[in-house]
Amino acid sequence: MRDNRPLPREDAEKLRQLALAVIETEADAVTALAGRIDTAFERACTFILDCRGRVVVTGMGKSGHIGSKIAATLASTGSPAFFVHPGEASHGDLGMITPQDVVLALSNSGETGELLTILPLIKRLGAPLIAMTGNPSSTLAREANVHLDVGVDKEACPLGLAPTASTTVALVMGDALAVALLETRGFTAEDFALSHPGGSLGRRLLLHVGDIMHRDQAIPKVAANASLQQALIEMSEKGLGMTAVVDAEQRLIGIFTDGDLRRTLNRPLNIRDTLVSEVMTPHGATVPAEMLAAEALQIMDEKKINGFFVVDAAARLIGAFNMHDLLRAGVV
Repeated sequence: MRDNRPLPREDAEKLRQLALAVIETEADAVTALAGRIDTAFERACTFILDCRGRVVVTGMGKSGHIGSKIAATLASTGSPAFFVHPGEASHGDLGMITPQDVVLALSNSGETGELLTILPLIKRLGAPLIAMTGNPSSTLAREANVHLDVGVDKEACPLGLAPTASTTVALVMGDALAVALLETRGFTAEDFALSHPGGSLGRRLLLHVGDIMHRDQAIPKVAANASLQQALIEMSEKGLGMTAVVDAEQRLIGIFTDGDLRRTLNRPLNIRDTLVSEVMTPHGATVPAEMLAAEALQIMDEKKINGFFVVDAAARLIGAFNMHDLLRAGVV
């Protein structure tokens, strides 16, 4: 086992040059792919857009790993898809494929045995077949309804054996399909969030104000005839840096915040005798519970405020939240 001493300069330089050579080889391969976005690509997109079932992606070995990722990308961007292992397909999983589906098969050689075994069955089903290979003359390419050429001049592996540039190019072609389909379908960020509710985008786009606001006894509020001292106690106990001032019907008539307190302290007032209604900000900005939390955050940024009170359609106070609540919810 090596110690932590740095490599000799010549060894370190060799490692860097090898890495740069890999990056250059794969970058060149991806650049060459641009010339193959042609009518075949358009037909592949049309098959998937017209698909009444799902896109069934299949491939062996490294192509299978790439295919699994392509299936996941398609599924999360508006084109329902799943991955089927071709070896398992010939032992029962072929029943997962229906005539309404589109099959996307990946094989660099286009001669992968497991794929060719199930090829006649796919053809018998009548499911359109899109082949993604590095060999346009291969069996898989010839038998497909559409062939997408993902061939490379050379692999980044110096032995020319390990799939490197070829898998990168296949992955990029898959991303090109997914994004082209996404745009054509009019797939939105909100649609994306619905399939990613656990991610940060899902939290930003799916959370509503009502999901994060403080309710009932946790809402800081005082009556209009409360003293400034009582308002300060309420603010301290509820910990939101503000309190609502409400009438007898719980309608919001004003707010008092930390900022109002700083401005009040510049005046010669007795906090026990002064009514909070005399120093509050009348009305104040409010939001409905149905508003997206991300929209509320944008308004807070624009207005340079740190929190909101939430009211219903009758202007009755039903909740409150501040920037810390948005942070905890992952909206910020």
